[in-house]
Amino acid sequence: MNSPAQAVCRTRLPDGTLLTVTASRRERAGRADVKCTVPGDAQLAERLQQVVRLARHTEAKIDSRDQVVLSVDRTPAGRDCELAFVLADRLVRGVWHGRGDIVANGWSDAWQLGRVDGHDVADASPDTLLGGPDGLAHLGQLDGHPDPSARVSSARAWFPLHSGGDGDGLGWVEVSVHPLEGERLDEEQTIAVPGTDAARQLAVRQALAGARHFDGRGLGRWRTTVRFGDAAFAGRSYELALVLADRIARGREFIPRARLLATGCSDAWHAGRVDGVDGLAPKCALLLREAGPGDRIVLPHAWRDALPAGFADEVRARGASVACVERIGII
Repeated sequence: MNSPAQAVCRTRLPDGTLLTVTASRRERAGRADVKCTVPGDAQLAERLQQVVRLARHTEAKIDSRDQVVLSVDRTPAGRDCELAFVLADRLVRGVWHGRGDIVANGWSDAWQLGRVDGHDVADASPDTLLGGPDGLAHLGQLDGHPDPSARVSSARAWFPLHSGGDGDGLGWVEVSVHPLEGERLDEEQTIAVPGTDAARQLAVRQALAGARHFDGRGLGRWRTTVRFGDAAFAGRSYELALVLADRIARGREFIPRARLLATGCSDAWHAGRVDGVDGLAPKCALLLREAGPGDRIVLPHAWRDALPAGFADEVRARGASVACVERIGII
């Protein structure tokens, strides 16, 4: 690997002083690919770790044999240090070769797209690298390359959230994929699920890996980011929506005229099987209430004979369609 063992990037704080982000590289030896340390703020360190991982998702190639450790000399203020962390990670891995003493301020709500949304610092040196539409709008600009989001394909699907309350509605899951080049990596290394606990992350990775195995052309080909509109829900009924959104993003599923609404899970995604979930009656009522023109509703085949009377007719009357599937398809 032709990259330095250590790299430094600085960011300007609101009081005008500089904070130093130091990135060091060492043999991974079974450890996490990225580790961030922030004095006195473990939660911020965890969030910055996720920022760095998401920013890597626009890289066509990545060598994960080493661990990158990022640390700061004091606690950052706000989110304006995110760009400095991302750049320090790229410098130490040799992905970007910045020149001179780099000072960077910027943040993003979509690092997985390579987008840099803006910066918070008001007064900065002319040499400061500032994120945002009038500065560094996307990570590709670092090397004069096109916007990396052009290579990212995203799709979203909705699933019913039922807890028995008046606030029940639809949740959404969005899958963004970026093609990988060169060596294929283990699927678990290529899927990020920000904002969720370890159990949900594992469940998402297992579902996608299984469904892509059944697909025959999916494993080891994509760097993937999965986002939920609201991760505070229980159960597995989101799995079919997740798998179908992933298939649409990868060009392996037909696109509905409007939204894709789905519920179902599986203990055998590797075989393409779709299993039923609990809550048939309330979830069907919710889906019927939410369905609109052009929507496609996908349900488990196990539900077909137990659907409420007239359900399919009422769905069609709303301009939507419904299908009960035993397996995910092959295009």
